[in-house]
Amino acid sequence: MFEWMVWTVPTAIFFVCVLVMMLGMTAWEIASPNVARRGFLPLVSTRGDRLFIGLLVAAYINLAWAGLTDANQWGGAAIGFVVLAIIMRWG
Repeated sequence: MFEWMVWTVPTAIFFVCVLVMMLGMTAWEIASPNVARRGFLPLVSTRGDRLFIGLLVAAYINLAWAGLTDANQWGGAAIGFVVLAIIMRWG
């Protein structure tokens, strides 16, 4: 039988946050056109590139936290968010 995805509150919050980030990045791009720059990442990147890389890194941190610790998952999410903010600012 065909199984449907269960939309839990955390899942809905995650997708709403991703949508808000995409809308915010779109508005930011319209208000202030992007200039590619080089930060501590080993490539020249735009805001969108840094957001994508930061989201991937945050996801891997969250997965590592879930797989390697028994601590509350909010800790991994918090660390991932801090790393995402660092990549967005200085990456």
